[in-house]
Amino acid sequence: MLKPISSLRSEFRLMGGGNRSTMTRLSVNLPLLLFLSAGLPSGATGQEVLLTSAGSTFIYPILGKWIREYTKIHPELKIAYEPVGSGRGISRTLAGTVDFGASDGPMTDQQLKRAQKPILHVPVVLGAVVPAYNLPGLQDELRFTPEIMADIYLGKIVKWNDPALARANPTVKLPAHEILVFFRTDGSGTTYIWTDYLSKTSAEWKRRIGVGTSVSFPIGVGVAFNEGVVEEIKKRPYSFGYLQSTYAIENRVAYGSVENPAGRFVKASSVTIVAAAAAAEMPPDFRISITNGKADGAYPISSFTWLLVPERIDDAGKRHAISEFLRWVLTDGQRFAAAKNYAPLPEDVARRVLKAISTIR
Repeated sequence: MLKPISSLRSEFRLMGGGNRSTMTRLSVNLPLLLFLSAGLPSGATGQEVLLTSAGSTFIYPILGKWIREYTKIHPELKIAYEPVGSGRGISRTLAGTVDFGASDGPMTDQQLKRAQKPILHVPVVLGAVVPAYNLPGLQDELRFTPEIMADIYLGKIVKWNDPALARANPTVKLPAHEILVFFRTDGSGTTYIWTDYLSKTSAEWKRRIGVGTSVSFPIGVGVAFNEGVVEEIKKRPYSFGYLQSTYAIENRVAYGSVENPAGRFVKASSVTIVAAAAAAEMPPDFRISITNGKADGAYPISSFTWLLVPERIDDAGKRHAISEFLRWVLTDGQRFAAAKNYAPLPEDVARRVLKAISTIR
């Protein structure tokens, strides 16, 4: 049984991506490896358990918070998380090289058939993808229609003062400057959510590009991870890209409101993300898309994000540790969601997921 303690000093060991080799404390900038651990206190008799996991960068800010808080009360547990994108989270889950994965796009039927063991999709929180930009000197918040966002990525809108942008933003003086577009090159759940939304709102996008963690973008510059998009937008005037909202907010990257099916321009927040999920009918396997939700106050580029957990775990210690961690995330852990710019699960969904994880054997 994992024993709680009243206090714990947990440390992050972070190794930066690209050419950066310096070690640094956790910031919203995305490292390639998150390792949260705590040694057993003197006199403790509990057995240490190490869990390995990998996947989504979308979930990374809140998952890091959960792991830090959970290991304060369960120092016997160590969790190593590698935020390498949802695509790799799925592939490593399928290969059985991690104890659990993380993805913002649910696994396909074909992928589930290839799994060595049945995989349970565990929705743990709700988040949003936002249209982010860098327009020097602009004080007003921009508004985006679904057509504008699709046409930017289709290469049909190439300048910031395009008539479509001007109509959506009649009080804003837009520059006659070309739009520098960025997209994700890694297998990305953020990309999945973005392309899932565009496929629902643009027939041309659905026909030509489609949905996926990786797609062939017609135009733009590719960069890895949400961190890469943040860095490029911040240093490139007149740029545009899509980001998980926490990265935009914590890095002070401007992002706009999006027109939803009800005709309202809505900005991503915990309230508007919850509204997107409120009317959704959750299927038994929890694989669901809630983009372009029709609720009046819903932010339309919202999504659940999932931990991918084998339903059979042979190691009893790991099975217990994963099950207890999931129970905490689905209960006490939900209170941390809003502060990290996510939205907690609807209570009825959380109850159903708690029942489902009892099937882990």
